[in-house]
Formats: sequence, structure tokens, C-alpha cells
Amino acid sequence: MLRFFVLVLLLANAGYYAWSQGLLLEWGLAPASQAEPQRLAQQIHPELLRVAGAKTQPLAAVPSVPTRAAQQPASVPASLPAEVPVAAAPQAGECLQAGVFDEEQAATLRRAVAGLPPGSWTLERTTIAGRWMVYMGRFADADALAKKRAELREMNIPYDRPASASLEPGLSLGRFSTEEAAQRGLNNLAAKGVRTARVVQERTDAPGYMLRLPAADSALRAQVEALRAPMAGKALRPCN
Repeated sequence: MLRFFVLVLLLANAGYYAWSQGLLLEWGLAPASQAEPQRLAQQIHPELLRVAGAKTQPLAAVPSVPTRAAQQPASVPASLPAEVPVAAAPQAGECLQAGVFDEEQAATLRRAVAGLPPGSWTLERTTIAGRWMVYMGRFADADALAKKRAELREMNIPYDRPASASLEPGLSLGRFSTEEAAQRGLNNLAAKGVRTARVVQERTDAPGYMLRLPAADSALRAQVEALRAPMAGKALRPCN
């Protein structure tokens, strides 16, 4: 029974294929043709058809865009400079200071800087710390001083003149900011054979002054550095 249905299905497919391909046309069995001229024959009054389109309007004139060269002026007026120089931004001042100056030095410096711009400088009061010294002297005369210098040179020990006239004729073998440091220096010299030196206070605490430039530009700095004598050898340095 199943074989019968399969056979019928095959015969039906074969018949449809022959009908669709026009193989049965001579027996009057074929699908309706869609090719020309049959399609034209099916049209109803084609001569009455008209194409409806929008009325064509002329395009508005588009303004021409000038090129980059056309946008530029033909020439630059002679009164205008080709380039405008840009002013350099002012540099911020730097805080500088110098010192310490003693009373006499500060009085000389104050007169020298009086011509600088107001508010560009100050002299601030501070303290000149006392100073201690390993000292040899006072010697009886110049011959005794010369003999002691020769001995120190042989021992390879440096020396200097004391800053105070009250200690002349004498020799300084080292200066220190505290008495304790000076005592240690004396002990080191004693280990090298120095026997007659002692520790003295060369200078007591004294009032002093610091020159301060709160906002010094290069011009102000040059003016102050030109005051060599009033600056007493003190150099400007950044503020603490």
C-alpha cells in the first residue's frame, strides 16, 4: 500500500514538472505565459496613460563662495605694521638678602641704598653672635712675635692676626662661634705641641643688620651689587 502512494507521489511530481516547463503544451496543458507580447495584450487602453510629474522650477542662483585668496585683502595698509610685537610678561621678583652688617657698616649702607625705589629694601635688625678664639700673645715685641710665627710654620699650624687691636701683638690660631668649640680647638692644638695658647672671647654679642630685598628683579639686583664698598664684601643670596 505504501509503495502505491510513493508511486502516485512520484507520478504527480513528474506531471507538475512537465506542465510547468511547457512539455505538455501540444496537448493544451501549460501555464499562462507572462512574456511579451501577451503582457501588452492584457493592458487596458495604454494610450490614455500620462506620467504625472512635479512642475520643474529653475534653481535659484547659488552665490559663489570666495576662495581663501579672494577673502584676503589685496594689500595691507602701509600704516599697519606687518607684525605686532608682544610685550614680555614681567618677571616676579626674588627675595634676596645680605649681611650681617655691624652698626657702622649699616649706617654706610643705609645712605647708599636711599636712592633705590621706595619699599624695595629694608634693613632688619638682628644680632651678631659673639666669637671665641684660640689666642697666643700678647708678645713683648716684634722679635718675639716673629720667632713664634717661625715656630708655628715649622709645626705646620696656620695662624692669623686678631681682629681686636687690644690683642696686638698676638696671633689667632682659630676662631669659633662658641667657647666650647674654641676649647676643643685648643685641645687639638695642644696634642700637636702648642703650649702657650689659650681661649679668649674676641667679640661679644653685638647688634647687627640684614639688608633684605623682598622682590628684587634683575635691575634692582644689579643696582645693589654695584654698591661694592657699602656692601662690605657681603653678597646677595636667597632669603632664608
